[in-house]
Amino acid sequence: MEKMPHYKVFVSDRSRKVLANHVRFLAQKSPSAARKLKNELMDAIRSLHQMPERFSFLEAEFIPPNKYHKMFVEKWYLILYQIKDQTVYVDYIVDCRQDYGWLVR
Repeated sequence: MEKMPHYKVFVSDRSRKVLANHVRFLAQKSPSAARKLKNELMDAIRSLHQMPERFSFLEAEFIPPNKYHKMFVEKWYLILYQIKDQTVYVDYIVDCRQDYGWLVR
């Protein structure tokens, strides 16, 4: 059986800050829910080391076609990433309950 290629996964500073802010906010209400959210998002991001192409491209008017793949996590979160050679770049983590029109304009 042929071995699947592994990709390096890099998370942008912007995405790290967004994740930290969401976890910090949720921890004020429920530390266990904050831990769960962080673990689920990080597990999803780490899973991109194999077959990151499995998620479809984001289609939006102001985003170049076939630039960002989109992955939905835990009902509310959208992770946008690019694949270049053998590297995955996580550029955005978006809470879909908030207005993210800034992203597609």
